[in-house]
Amino acid sequence: MTDPSKDAAWRERLSPEQYAVTREGATERAFTGVYWDHHGEGMYRCVCCGEPLFTSEDKFESGSGWPSFTQPHVDGVVAEHTDSSHGMVRIEVRCQSCDAHLGHVFPDGPNPTGLRYCINSAALDFDEHAPS
Repeated sequence: MTDPSKDAAWRERLSPEQYAVTREGATERAFTGVYWDHHGEGMYRCVCCGEPLFTSEDKFESGSGWPSFTQPHVDGVVAEHTDSSHGMVRIEVRCQSCDAHLGHVFPDGPNPTGLRYCINSAALDFDEHAPS
């Protein structure tokens, strides 16, 4: 059960879209998020807690309409869970620190990992000053 005081704090801190994505597991429409075609150098952080999640060095153009990465910044910053919603089985990716829904990971990415971490822009903040 959701703690009402935490829920109110999240609603106050996040935009409606950020809240829907990170706290309710929604997905933003493809090709609409601020980072799907972003090419800056730096660190992508969790919009909820600021945890460093992905670097621009691991970002690639997947053609999916969402920011895509080959791997997290370091092991252990994201948690993976089976998601069987919407009539399919996928692997959901959540922030290990605050449990924010980030997106999903698929086994169709480029080398070196062969993975595509397909992440909602609404779940991310970009820090261009952070080393990547």
